[in-house]
Amino acid sequence: MSALAERTLARLAELAAITAEPGKMTRLAFSPEMRAANDLVARWLREAGATSVRMDAAGNLIGRWGGPGPALALGSHLDTVRDGGIYDGPLGVLAAIAAMEALQMAGDALPFPVEILCFGDEEGTRFGTSLAGSLSLAGGHREGGLVLCDADGITARQALSDFGLDPDRISEAAAGHRAYFGYLELHIEQGPVLEQAGVPFGVVSGIAGATRGRIVVTGQAGHAGTVPMALRQDALTGAAEIILAIERAAGPDVVATVGQCTVRPGGTNTIPGAVELSLDLRALENDKRAAACAQIQYEIAQIAKRRVLSAALDITSQSDSSACAPQLMASLSRATKRMMGAAPPVLPSGAGHDGAHMKMICDYGMLFMRCRGGISHHPDEAIDTQDVAPAIAILAETLRDLAHHLTA
Repeated sequence: MSALAERTLARLAELAAITAEPGKMTRLAFSPEMRAANDLVARWLREAGATSVRMDAAGNLIGRWGGPGPALALGSHLDTVRDGGIYDGPLGVLAAIAAMEALQMAGDALPFPVEILCFGDEEGTRFGTSLAGSLSLAGGHREGGLVLCDADGITARQALSDFGLDPDRISEAAAGHRAYFGYLELHIEQGPVLEQAGVPFGVVSGIAGATRGRIVVTGQAGHAGTVPMALRQDALTGAAEIILAIERAAGPDVVATVGQCTVRPGGTNTIPGAVELSLDLRALENDKRAAACAQIQYEIAQIAKRRVLSAALDITSQSDSSACAPQLMASLSRATKRMMGAAPPVLPSGAGHDGAHMKMICDYGMLFMRCRGGISHHPDEAIDTQDVAPAIAILAETLRDLAHHLTA
């Protein structure tokens, strides 16, 4: 293992010690732990030769190499989910720092500036607004987000202020369309595809679009012992049938998940009178996601009619899929082939990533690294540590490749 890889793994461990819950990996946006993480990573950026290190108005930490002009951005996020893993996000930041160190050690100069972006609120765990850091950088900050509260009743506005930022100036985080010509991110796959294929890296083709909503099923509560089965309007059995219909609406190109189910009144001897379900529907092709959503809505109506229930899907958010830039995909593929001896597979990302917002102002590309068992957002999240050295080498080689093709 290279010295850079060993240093990166040591830094990952040191960063993982900054947590709100001892023994668990919890580092939320605008928290004291995030402040400590930013301070530590800022030191590493400076040690790696960054000519400037700053925090923008949205809490994103940014290190820059080079002079004026549009930059190539690399990076990922430093926040985590509650009781999550240590690689989701920080690996992309620290591998990018190591790639810049590798270029400097080799004496390779780049014809463009580089910025490493350390997003401060990607997971959305604290305020329920995922990818908020990159959204602000891309100029899409929503004022309504400042009134959202965390589990302790603290508003996002107050949290920003406590973090030393001015919430009324958050729009100043917008970088503009001339700040970057591209954004590259290394990230663990968070799925099992690469590991099952026996390959360490894959080039991402795009980020899936998502439809999220809630389904409310209303029937009639009653005594579990006195209402005959034929006369029941059981909201839970109707909800169960709806969940199976959602599963049928998914397929090779669409994934669907019901992750939450709330039953009321909730008594052991009471027929459920109302059920609320969550819905998470994702696909790389927007029309296929829309077709699956329409099928689910049709099935809900049919099930409700047959069971004499009231049921409807309320869509709470939608985001279209986002394709990676062909030229950045090509550079990542060429670099991976040079470093690994074989062309990497191409695969979509079912999870959301900051590149989906960065595309508002520049091209983006992503490199996936396999993770053990495909597990993420969990303490068991793990990587093959032998993959870290080639990951750093691929990032550095991608920068060389882009430099060659931009000046050819």
